[in-house]
Formats: sequence, C-alpha cells, structure tokens
Amino acid sequence: MLQTTAAQSLDEIYRTLRPEPLDTPAALAAFYQEAINQTRGGDKMRRIRLRLNRAAQDGIPFKACIMGHRGVGKSTELSRLIEQVKGEFQAVRFSAVTALDPSNFRPLDVVLLLMAEVAEQTAKPVAEGGAGKPPSDYRLQEIWDWFASEERVRTEAREMAASVEAGAGVQADSLWGQILGLFAALKGEIKYASTREKTVVEYRVSRLSSLIAVANKLLDECNRLLREATGKQWLLVGEDFDRAGIPSARIEELFITYANIFQDLRAHLIFNLPIGLYYSTDGAQLPFATDCSFVLPDTPVYTLEHQPNEGGRQALVEVLTARMDVNLFAPEQMQRAIVASGGNLRDLFALVNYAADSALLRDDPDPKIDAADITGAIVNLRSEYERRLGQSPFDQEDITYEQKAERLQAVYSGDKAAQVPDPVLYSLLNARAVQEFNGQRWFGVHPLVVDVLAGQGRVERLASGEVPGGAL
Repeated sequence: MLQTTAAQSLDEIYRTLRPEPLDTPAALAAFYQEAINQTRGGDKMRRIRLRLNRAAQDGIPFKACIMGHRGVGKSTELSRLIEQVKGEFQAVRFSAVTALDPSNFRPLDVVLLLMAEVAEQTAKPVAEGGAGKPPSDYRLQEIWDWFASEERVRTEAREMAASVEAGAGVQADSLWGQILGLFAALKGEIKYASTREKTVVEYRVSRLSSLIAVANKLLDECNRLLREATGKQWLLVGEDFDRAGIPSARIEELFITYANIFQDLRAHLIFNLPIGLYYSTDGAQLPFATDCSFVLPDTPVYTLEHQPNEGGRQALVEVLTARMDVNLFAPEQMQRAIVASGGNLRDLFALVNYAADSALLRDDPDPKIDAADITGAIVNLRSEYERRLGQSPFDQEDITYEQKAERLQAVYSGDKAAQVPDPVLYSLLNARAVQEFNGQRWFGVHPLVVDVLAGQGRVERLASGEVPGGAL
C-alpha cells in the first residue's frame, strides 16, 4: 500500500515512491503537486472539467481522449478530475489490462463491459454511488433478448445467477438476477477472450449496430435513474489502452475501424490512447474532436537549448519533498536523479528507489544516497534505454538503429524537420527516447539517451567533459 506520509528513512522510500497512480483523495492530498502542470503547458484537467460541465448542461455526450508517455501521470490526473467533478458526475473506471483480455479483446467487448458496469453500478445503494435500483425489466428484457440465439450464454447466465449477488437478496429466478448472471458470464468470457469461438465473435460483430441501440436505451435509463436519485450523471472512463502488451491491431480496430462506437454511444466517455496512434496517419480518423484530445507532456529538465530548466527541476524537487525527507540525499545527488529521469515521474521514482536500496545494502549506520548510489542507478536505467533503441523481431516497423540515431541527433540539434511524425519518430516516442514538452510542442532527447549518443561520439562533449542535455 502507498504510504501517504513522507518517508523518513531509506527503508521507507519504497512505500512512498511507488509508480501507482494517486487514486484516492488521501493520496492526492498528500502527494499531488500543482507545480508539475505549470511546467507542461497548463492544467488539462481544468479544461476537460469545463467542457464536461458544458456538455452535461446542454444534454450532449462528452467524449474525450487523454494521451501521454507512460509515467507522466495520466491516471493520477484522471483521479484528480474525478474527485473534482464528483458533485456532478459518478465515474465508472475500468482498465484494459484487468477487465479485458489485452491481446484478444474486440470492440464489442468494450460495449458489453460498459453496459454491465453501468447497470450494476446503477443498482447499488445511493450511499455506495448508485441510484438505489436496477434498470427496469423492460430494458433488462431487451438485453436478454439480444442473446436469444446464444443458448450457451443464456444457460451459463442461469447457472451463475444462483450465486451472483445471492447475499444481497437478489432472487436468482428474477430477470435482474438472470441479467447479473449474464453479465458475470460475459465478463469471464471477455477477460479470457482467447478461448472464445471465432464464430461467436463474428456473429456478435455482425449485430453490433443493434447492440449499440440496446446499449443506448440502457445508458439513457441508468442516467435518468442516477439523476433522479442523486442529481449526477454517469462518466465512463477507460484506462490503460496505451499499455505495453496490447497489440496495435486491437487498438486500431477499436478506435479507428469501429470508431462509430464512440460516436454513437449516448454517454460521457473519457479514454486514454497511445500517443503514437494520435500522431499517426490514422490519427485524423479518431472519434474524438481535436479540442477534446488532450496530451500530457513530460516535465522538462532542460530547455530547448540544453540549459537547465529551473521551473521543471523545482517542480520535481517539490514532488520528492512531499514523498521523502530529502536530507536522505547527500549534497547534489537529488538534482542528479531529477536530471537523469528526464522529468518522467516513473523514471524518477525508479532511480531513487534503486539508489536508496544501494545505500541500504552498504550497512552504513547512518546511510545516505551518495554519488556512487545515484551513478549506479543511472547506469542501470540507461542500460534499459539502450535496449529500447535496438531492434526486435516483435517490432511493427523495420527501423534500424542507424535510422534512430540519425533522428535522435537531428532532434537533439533542434532540427524542425526532425519533429515531423513518421515511423522513426513514433518508434523513438514509444521508447521514450524522444520526449514531448509543454503546450508549444517541442521535442527533446531523454538525458540518458543523450549520454548514449555522446558515448558513441554522435554528440559533442564540452571541454570539461560534460554533455549538454545529458545525465552524467
């Protein structure tokens, strides 16, 4: 569990410098730092909140996407947004990597999952965030009838109805009890989609338009019930669609081929997308308006001219100060970790955790994170970045290291033409070798990668041996 008081010793650091998002009010209050947004082009959540409230007042579904490299804090920002709008909206969050089969899910699975989640949440007591009653039997019958020709699914639903919500007083033979059994069966199938018969998937996909119609009627009723009970509306949030391990084919099918799903569903939706998809040639086909597509950039530790970015560095000092006693660092070592992280919070926490463990393993009676500990952490993380620059038989594009190195040199030198998206730049962005900064959209090379280039003689060192824009 995340410890929400600052670490006072090295052996507590792993409890506060965790990569998990701040997803509770207590964690946000303890650790969230407004200064981060000031360095990366403003607070995007304030803009989303404004447009979300406008859409709700006008009775128009709000649909937006959020993008950013792993580790910039997308889930934390969504938690913060949800906390800010909790007076007007009740959020339903789900993760692509836990609720779906990441490698095999289909667009239809997302629709079914949203239907199940909203219906189940609506039936919960008001004190637990629901409306206190399930959808009407008429709406439930429409869902049941959609599966009329799938006797296997209906049989599984009846079998599961006896155990689903039994302790809550739901009768297994009631229509609501059978629908809960159906949802349980479908969630299991969705989670392990690789075992599903291809003919079942193809049959359901052929009837997707009718499912959307059923889903919209259900969403309308669940929204009405929630408004009547609490004055709120449902907000559906899909996360982790940019995680490693989800094939690009699944993402493209959901957000490009079947983009009409998002256009047609009558619900407030926020999904996160891989930033590479947004910058791809297919990006123009995404179902989210340009002014409802929000990129969360990295926090800069250097300026475009490779000079220290004091604002970005100070923001990261505040992040660390909230989570640990910074006197646990020997002089200047906190700044070294900040610079080496490239402003990415996930990398910063990884560096400090590795260095803290190194300090503890010395068996010093009064250990501090010293220069050797930070150097070891930098070397360790830099090796990971070096591996990402190579080629793999699993890469989607056949891009050589020479192509990558030439583009990195061009980005490092500030060549504007090098910032025009293409497969090489996408590859470097996905590997986090290239970073994107603030609202002006300028790119930089991660300090650890600058070190790699310098070691290969591709970037010049100063007379002092220092590498402008590097980590060491």
